Amino acid sequence: MGVGTSVLAIDAGNSKTDVAVVAADGSVVGAARGGGFQPPLVGVETAVDILAAAVARAFAEAGTDSVDHVSACLANADLPVEERQLAEALRLRGWGSSVEVYNDTFAVLRAGLLEDAEPRGVAVVCGAGINCVGMLPDGRTARFPAIGRISGDWGGGAALAEEALWHAARAEDGRGPGTALRETLPAHFGLESMYALIEALHLGHIAAVRRHELTPVLFVTAAGGDAVARSLVDRMADEVAAMAGVALDRLGLLDEATPVLLGGSVLAARHPQLDDRVRMLLAERAPKAVPRVVVARPVLGAALLGLDRVGAPSRVFARVREQYEGVAHG
Repeated sequence: MGVGTSVLAIDAGNSKTDVAVVAADGSVVGAARGGGFQPPLVGVETAVDILAAAVARAFAEAGTDSVDHVSACLANADLPVEERQLAEALRLRGWGSSVEVYNDTFAVLRAGLLEDAEPRGVAVVCGAGINCVGMLPDGRTARFPAIGRISGDWGGGAALAEEALWHAARAEDGRGPGTALRETLPAHFGLESMYALIEALHLGHIAAVRRHELTPVLFVTAAGGDAVARSLVDRMADEVAAMAGVALDRLGLLDEATPVLLGGSVLAARHPQLDDRVRMLLAERAPKAVPRVVVARPVLGAALLGLDRVGAPSRVFARVREQYEGVAHG
């Protein structure tokens, strides 16, 4: 690595962007946060403009206007063609001499890998949606399109909230089995019935973006013993374990001690039923897998991927890690 600032790390999710400028010695010399990154909704250029505002603030704090390498982990970079398109859009901004774009799930994976010399592992992220990636030291990866039901996906906070609403509505009118969700979901918004909640959502009296608030309600209801709620939590665990198992198999890691990093708001909350079932299923399918819950900010992973690329010495990795949270084990 050369003298001066070396890596611009970007972790851009659907709801927020986290940026860090990392100097050659591993010091984070500039940082900023910005809005969400949603090129499918606003277009690539507008989405990159949102990144640019955060990057400008981080550069100002660092006292620079460019770096040696840009490492960007971006939401909605779900296909290799999208990664290439976004990488070109970032190159045109002139932020660094080189640019590499990854899907943002790789940020969680790299943030949770403690082995800096040979990054090897699998990560499953379950936040608003769900995704899984794996990587080997030789550069091979395993990944899924992760663009919704058309690519075979199920789960994440948004899907869980929708499923909870579906079951509660059917319990309300008799089409489905009884479930406490019929009471707990409307009660969260101070309403007395599912009919009232359906009406409020349909007419916009409760904003659609607030549906995500129902996911924690689902987990509380499941913890109370409700069979329908528990079945949804179990299905979520099944999906997490299935994705991790397939990624491990693709990379030939089923018979090796391999970290399986669990990230995103749903998994990081460590709901006992979900956490226990994921670990049980992983133990059955991949007995040597080592599950870890990632608690570090994903921008750390973007920074480490950048340091991998520029060949930073181990002391630089350690310095960056010191400035961010660690990983919860067990």
